[in-house]
Amino acid sequence: MSAIDTLWVLLGATLVFFMQAGFAMVETGFTRAKNAGNICMKNLMDFVCGTIVYWLIGFGIMFGPELIPGIMGTPSVAAAADTDWTSLIFQTVFCATSATIVSGAMAERTKFKSYLVYSIIISLFVYPVSGHWIWGGGWLSTLGTANGLLPGLGAYGFHDFAGSTAVHMVGGLSAFIGAMILGPRIGKYGKDGKPRAIPGHSITLGCLGVFILWFGWFGFNPASSLAIDGLTHNVSRIFITTNMAAATATLTAMIITWVKYGKPDVSMTLNGSLAGLVAITAGCSTVTVTGSAIIGIIAGFTVVLGVEFIDQKLKVDDPVGAVGVHGFCGAMGTLMVGVFAYFDPYTDADVLTKGSGLGLVYGGGFAQLIVQFIGVLAVAAWVTVTMTCVFQIIKHTIGLRVPREEELEGLDSTEHGLLSAYADFTFTRNDFDNEAIAGGVPVRQAVPVELVTPTAQDAVPVANAGTKMTKIEIICNQGKFDTLKSALFDIGITGLTCSNVLGCGEQRGASEYYRGVKMEATVRPKLKVDIVVCKLPVSLVVSTAKKALYTGHIGDGKIFIYDVENVIKVRTGEEGYDALQDDAR
Repeated sequence: MSAIDTLWVLLGATLVFFMQAGFAMVETGFTRAKNAGNICMKNLMDFVCGTIVYWLIGFGIMFGPELIPGIMGTPSVAAAADTDWTSLIFQTVFCATSATIVSGAMAERTKFKSYLVYSIIISLFVYPVSGHWIWGGGWLSTLGTANGLLPGLGAYGFHDFAGSTAVHMVGGLSAFIGAMILGPRIGKYGKDGKPRAIPGHSITLGCLGVFILWFGWFGFNPASSLAIDGLTHNVSRIFITTNMAAATATLTAMIITWVKYGKPDVSMTLNGSLAGLVAITAGCSTVTVTGSAIIGIIAGFTVVLGVEFIDQKLKVDDPVGAVGVHGFCGAMGTLMVGVFAYFDPYTDADVLTKGSGLGLVYGGGFAQLIVQFIGVLAVAAWVTVTMTCVFQIIKHTIGLRVPREEELEGLDSTEHGLLSAYADFTFTRNDFDNEAIAGGVPVRQAVPVELVTPTAQDAVPVANAGTKMTKIEIICNQGKFDTLKSALFDIGITGLTCSNVLGCGEQRGASEYYRGVKMEATVRPKLKVDIVVCKLPVSLVVSTAKKALYTGHIGDGKIFIYDVENVIKVRTGEEGYDALQDDAR
């Protein structure tokens, strides 16, 4: 490998490593804040542990001298030592990507120690064996070629350029099996079996993670050429096909959700970006730009329908959509090589000679498609058998799931002793979390209440008893606060108190959708403004507030008026009317 080729592959390895941060942000953003630290810890440790075990054993199984011909190499550190270090680090970051996919689907209810066990097994054995079949000279790499099984079918054997199946489908299918055995989060499905939306706590973090992953994919796919010297035209095209598939998949997912739900779903659209990237990974070097755009469109449909199918039909709880993105789109993208293959994937040749290497739409027939289909089925069978055994063994030994109380409390505090991943901020639980904690015990029974009747001696003396004081409480939309504040100050209001609150009125039955699941908007964010007046007419304050807040739509707010017994200014001791006056006056 020349110096420029080595530099190119190392740059690609760096970009793929940075994708770990992207996965951490996506998974954190799409789950609840009480588990944010746990998710970050898992994404850190699967890379750390994966690096070590892949160097010790995994790399040898994947690329070492064959122990079982066509099936696996020899597991040994010597295999890693005998190779070039460039290949070792590049394959290490790919291995870590496959392992980290699983954490998102099993988030918020998996024991940390159990996560470490199955993550290590994926990097140690599961991923390297199927990786050997595809990239290490195993039986799939020669399937259909003249010197392999089923000669004459595919010109290049099973083709998965950068890992739609080898990396993403392995991770996505492992995630599906794990989430199915683990069971859904508490409150995810009602007694009628219908799914309940559990929104992630930060779309901002999720979006940041998607952009990081998109950026990292420019190392994931193009650098899989393992060279750039003399292949600049081919590598540049890989950049374009990668980006185009992501763009068309994102647009497609947005349009589908807009049509289905009445509004474009942000989280599902973000999943659409990742779906396009996963789908194009297998064929990025062989398809035209037009072909990549079509694959992206198919990926957009696949991820939306796939996420809904997993969540609503199979009742498998996948908080981040990992199964739909990596499992479904990884398999679909691999099959699309047999449909849209056009360019020689290993040279800078412009067009393949008509024959078995071409995809179906270019006259190549079903030959390459059959090879791709066999490869997807074989890898799926391998992952299904091995990971089912792994998860079942963990479940019946050290346990796979945290206790109910720990899940409700959050894994940050129970698994890591972390009070909150966000210092100085607190977060409220979901409604069904509170129901689960209460356990059906009535509030009056759970909290003893003693009623006390005030006596005449308890009365507070009122200064300026002849002056009437009135409290005006205004509930309004947050976006109207500046308008309201300015209007009140203009009429002479000298002070007010504001609070962020949650509430509902007539609009509580309005339906919204999160990732295709209908959720009842029982409470909405509002602003509560409290004012106490005695000099200004109450009618003036009320009319001013109504004028400032009115739009004519449901949710404009409400105004409540109360009598006030007394007001005391702490600094001066003034009471009643005097306590409400501005010092400047």
